[in-house]
Amino acid sequence: MPEMRPDHPIEPRTGAILVTGPARSGKSEWAERLARDSGLTVVYVATAALDPEDAEWCARIEAHRVRRPAEWLTCEAPTALVAALAEHDRTGHCLLVDSLGTWVANWLEAAAAEWTAEVERLLDQLGRTRAPVILVAEETGWGVIPAHPQGRLFRDRLGALTRRLGPRCAASYLVSAGHAVDLSRLGIPID
Repeated sequence: MPEMRPDHPIEPRTGAILVTGPARSGKSEWAERLARDSGLTVVYVATAALDPEDAEWCARIEAHRVRRPAEWLTCEAPTALVAALAEHDRTGHCLLVDSLGTWVANWLEAAAAEWTAEVERLLDQLGRTRAPVILVAEETGWGVIPAHPQGRLFRDRLGALTRRLGPRCAASYLVSAGHAVDLSRLGIPID
């Protein structure tokens, strides 16, 4: 891998970093690299819940576990992301949330008003968090419109969430085909 620029954005109190991209693009690995390079104690906030009935899902979760350094702390927060961020917010910590897409999926049964309130709580918590936070989010909606209402709801909620997060983050990266593109430096804000 090429060396990172010495001015990459992970420093204590710099705010959140959004890492987004399609499935199997390398977004989690890029986020893990940013967390590791921060030099801080990493708290990995896992939003996935194990389902013993789904062997493939368990294998995906295990692959993420194996890749993480042993010294990283792990917090499982399938739905209680806001509480997990508040609980682990300490100077000297870097919080890595993987992933927002799974967190959104875990909230799909919530009514629109309940979901909107939870998003506001998340945005408020991120605004108050002292530790740097790296948020991994899947990109959806670049292809066919989902045929089922739940698929469309997931796509719309995740897309709206990342659009709201992007401008609030110190940096936003798009990871595709194994490359990270710094959208904060190259992109033109539309809001």
